[in-house]
Amino acid sequence: MLGHERRAGQGSAQVFYWQVDIVEQVRAALDTRRKRLAFRAWHRGTRETDLILGRFADAHLASFSESEVAAFERLLDMPDPDILNWVTGAEPVPEECASPVLDRLVAFHNQVR
Repeated sequence: MLGHERRAGQGSAQVFYWQVDIVEQVRAALDTRRKRLAFRAWHRGTRETDLILGRFADAHLASFSESEVAAFERLLDMPDPDILNWVTGAEPVPEECASPVLDRLVAFHNQVR
């Protein structure tokens, strides 16, 4: 049933179904983003970074909020050498690239090693 269909005598029920439909669409879009990010995390081009990001994505991506998904997307837009250097501590994380998601990634990597 489409949430925007009008039915006689349903008033607020019609609005409720429309709202449920919107929530389901948002959830489906977020799930699609998570699946794409998981693939991107495992297929970076540098095997070391694939392992670091892919394992992290497998462990945490399903529980990420929409803002955390967006932060992980931004992180995956960074070059592999930078991510590898930040995670291993070879270079400090620039302030403009710092995020709670990157902090979790670094902690995860240090825990898994």
